[in-house]
Amino acid sequence: MKTKELIFRKLTDAVISQRLLRHISVNQLDKYMFNEMIKNYEGKDDPDAQLARYQFFSAMLHSFQRNLDKEYISTSIAKKLKNILVGDDLLISGEYTKRKNAHYEYKEKYGEYPPIFITLSPTQRCNLQCTGCYAASNKNTTPTLPYNIVDKIIWEARNIMGIKFIVISGGEPLMYKSDGKTLLDLFEKYNDIFFLVYTNGTLINSTVAKKIAELGNVFPAISVEGYEKDTDERRGSGVYKKILQAMAELRTVGVPFAISVTATSRNVELLLTEKFYDFYFNELGVTFMWQFQHMPIGRGKETFDLVVSPEKRVELYRIWEKIVKEKKYPLADFWNNAILTNGCIAYGNDNGYIHIDWNGNIMPCVFVPYCTDNIIELYKEGKSLAHATLSPLMKRGRNWQDEYRCSKHYNYLMPCSIRDHYDNFRKNILTNDVKSENKQAEEAIYDKKYYQLMTEYDNELERLSKKVIENKKMFN
Repeated sequence: MKTKELIFRKLTDAVISQRLLRHISVNQLDKYMFNEMIKNYEGKDDPDAQLARYQFFSAMLHSFQRNLDKEYISTSIAKKLKNILVGDDLLISGEYTKRKNAHYEYKEKYGEYPPIFITLSPTQRCNLQCTGCYAASNKNTTPTLPYNIVDKIIWEARNIMGIKFIVISGGEPLMYKSDGKTLLDLFEKYNDIFFLVYTNGTLINSTVAKKIAELGNVFPAISVEGYEKDTDERRGSGVYKKILQAMAELRTVGVPFAISVTATSRNVELLLTEKFYDFYFNELGVTFMWQFQHMPIGRGKETFDLVVSPEKRVELYRIWEKIVKEKKYPLADFWNNAILTNGCIAYGNDNGYIHIDWNGNIMPCVFVPYCTDNIIELYKEGKSLAHATLSPLMKRGRNWQDEYRCSKHYNYLMPCSIRDHYDNFRKNILTNDVKSENKQAEEAIYDKKYYQLMTEYDNELERLSKKVIENKKMFN
């Protein structure tokens, strides 16, 4: 093992296990990250991008420290997550070498490296019916992937692509059941994979929380819209109280958790206040926060009424800068944080992912509801999950990503192929043989008004975001 890697592992272990020395160890680890990512950095990425990444990882480190100190995260679960993500358990078992080899074998066979994770939505069923839900879920819908298909997807992700991180979405994942099995059975079977689970939180009781704690490889991300009024308005009366109870159950057993917020025109003013982030990170023990901006799909008036305006989107970017740098709260904004990921992460690129839904449809992204392949059909044809990244739709998307990143027009505040570059998406990425995930997605393709509203939004966002990039150095 290299000296630098050994130092990193030792410092990480000290942060988790040595409470009396934790503050010192955190400072040492923070300094180590700064030296490696900034002071001694020899890569070709923009210095501002490297600084943003360092400050984001520093925020993550300090967030874990806060909750370890409060005993909201148990040391045993922290060790388990560290062993999976850093690789200690994999090294001992030999799995680290196997996965590394799988990664390179994939490149040799298919000409490109595999995605680093997949997002799997195994069921559309949900016990809530939230306004503007991208999955159009409700308790009466039944599309659910069979257990053997989900099992095979995860096995291939691990063994063919070398993946050790899988996102579970929905529908409501905790409603998944097939052949007498739930997702908890799969999490237990694949205990060397880290699962990030997006959930509405209402089904996390003491029994479920204890099971998640026993597993140690599951990180729940609970959806909120703001406080009680905002959340109940979109998700249903009484939902927020159930969410608070779920968080209490997770804190009791030491399971770290995140929150997931959909930014809309209705809650954006709240998301622009520091007190919102103070409340969740400091008072409720959130370790991480995801922010997704409402993605308009379909022709309904409400579709665009909920969209965050270009002006407010730029303001969200500014509050993100501040809370990551000054507050050290790790917030990831799916649209505003492309500087951390070097652009769009869809289409199965080697820094990103693909999405598989409850019908087996394989899409470039959770927010790109179009596909050409279906995993069930691929399996019937004797093909594997790897073939999901080889379609013209996926390749066109990756080609655009590469060209855009290298272009003089590259704008890290406009990374999304569909939300931020809709005209190009329709003309140069979308293929003639695509199938729509749902009725709303199909309507959007043929609706002239939808096309007009999307392109007008993009033009205004480009005008505003260019000013930010031209007039301000990031993270000064």
